[in-house]
Amino acid sequence: MTAVNSREIRIFVAILAVSIASVSCRKAATAPLEVGPVRPAKEAITQADQFYAGRADLVKVRQAVVALRQAQADHPSDYDIAWRLAKYNYYLGAHTPEPREQEKAFRDGIEAGKQAIQLQDSKPDGHFWLGANYGGAAQSSLLAGLSEVEEIKGEMETVLKFDAGYESGSAYMVLGQVYLEAPKLLGGDTQKAIDYLEKGAKLGPDNALLKVTLAKAYAAEHRNAEAQKRIDALMTMKVTPGYEPEYAEAVAEAKKVQEKLK
Repeated sequence: MTAVNSREIRIFVAILAVSIASVSCRKAATAPLEVGPVRPAKEAITQADQFYAGRADLVKVRQAVVALRQAQADHPSDYDIAWRLAKYNYYLGAHTPEPREQEKAFRDGIEAGKQAIQLQDSKPDGHFWLGANYGGAAQSSLLAGLSEVEEIKGEMETVLKFDAGYESGSAYMVLGQVYLEAPKLLGGDTQKAIDYLEKGAKLGPDNALLKVTLAKAYAAEHRNAEAQKRIDALMTMKVTPGYEPEYAEAVAEAKKVQEKLK
């Protein structure tokens, strides 16, 4: 073999090697990314519930919301994910000190509640948490009016049709709050509030927030002895495991009511 032929062969081999490498790179670039296995919905819900159990720390609530959003991307038709998103967003909106986060949480909660109702219209969870988010959004808005009040009432009345004892009578509590806090021009009526709250108290004797709301209603009607009785019952009740944050909120509110009774 001549020197020329040997050099030409080496050049040809080098070109061939470069061509093969180029093809391999193109294949690697255009090859589809491998997608990991979809996480089961129940597993994601369990993790989110564990985060939410530590809701006294809002970071945990935010983690729960993120976990559910990711799960919903994989399971868009899962009812239990949808209503939990509404619930957790409501809690975040009701407790965050940041106005923008509050607005977004209630807005996302309303959307999740609507999704839950579309998936399971005959169950109470979606209706309750949709109504709760309507209420949270209305309280944070200066433009809340009759339409918002009626939306809250409508969802809570639907809950009562399906399960009057849902969340220890909480639908009665929300209706009571609406009538207690709404101006008279929007249907506010303290006696109606008391009527709803008393019904709820019979169904949810362990509902601390309901107790303090009823105490507020009695105080608004100058029924101070009855208000004090509810506060005393709250302060001495056995806390339901898992509801310690709500109990702490109720106690803090009860102390404010008690100061006004003096």
